[in-house]
Amino acid sequence: MKKLLCTLALSALAPLALAQACPEKNVQYWQAFPPGGESDISARHQQVVLKKKCPAIDTIVQYKAGAGGALMWSQMNGLPADGLNVIGVNLPHIVFQPIEGQVQYKTEDITPVFWFHYTPDSLVVPEQSPIRSFADFIKVAKASPGKMNIGGSGLNSANHAAHERMNAAFSVKTGYVPFKGTGDMALAVLGGQVDGAMSYTAFAINNKGKVRALAVAMDKRHPLMPDVPTFRELGVDWIDGAYRGIGVPKATPPEVRKRLSDLWAQLNNEAEMKDLAAKSGFELVNVGVDQMDGFMKEKTKLYTDGAAQLGLGKK
Repeated sequence: MKKLLCTLALSALAPLALAQACPEKNVQYWQAFPPGGESDISARHQQVVLKKKCPAIDTIVQYKAGAGGALMWSQMNGLPADGLNVIGVNLPHIVFQPIEGQVQYKTEDITPVFWFHYTPDSLVVPEQSPIRSFADFIKVAKASPGKMNIGGSGLNSANHAAHERMNAAFSVKTGYVPFKGTGDMALAVLGGQVDGAMSYTAFAINNKGKVRALAVAMDKRHPLMPDVPTFRELGVDWIDGAYRGIGVPKATPPEVRKRLSDLWAQLNNEAEMKDLAAKSGFELVNVGVDQMDGFMKEKTKLYTDGAAQLGLGKK
């Protein structure tokens, strides 16, 4: 009987616990990239699911795009540290950019509280391109070294690193054209202004019929792109992409960071979020404040070593 009463008491407290987890006022969700890219898509997913979990508040998506995300990240510590200002953050960007040295922030200035997904790297070309396969791409690239231009989101970003990695791994020379964000890059790719793009599976899936994916950096083929080979199948052990998460101003109290981390973890566990992520090509991960120090130490070392190997930041 005591066990039953305890169970009933816990059940009664569940709605209260959820209410306490919800922000007291509207959330300002700051994006470092323009509308239309993967960061924006994921923010809109979270906006929908958060409204259902916390119907009394709204999530207001704001944009401060520029310098491959660095404009927002260099200013985030000037926002109110009240738990109501949440900033989208990206890896490896927040490691690569300070190494390059042209931004007004350091990696340690960024305070991530939850990493919610990663998007695997994917090489794409416009649907109208005569390049039909990765083998075709390599053949053309080797026949005309330096003449092919490949777009990507930002300098010293995940796309930039993946482009350099591809050139080195397959002994080709293609040019990298940075754009402010995925939305701007999409216009250039679809308009044929660049020969292709080093982007993500999400970009390939959301632009199906407009672009052709040639390869993906996954351990196995993506279920929504079963005809697209992995880089591993093509001879290179390459499983990587961009991580997306949320950060807060550094002055945000630990208990507020924890509350936001737990709330975003709840969003990731919702069936609707899992469905939206799968349809958009996002691979969900759950890295909260309890795992953050170890995760960031590991990733910072990985990307710092990678930057040196790829020559990023060299003048």
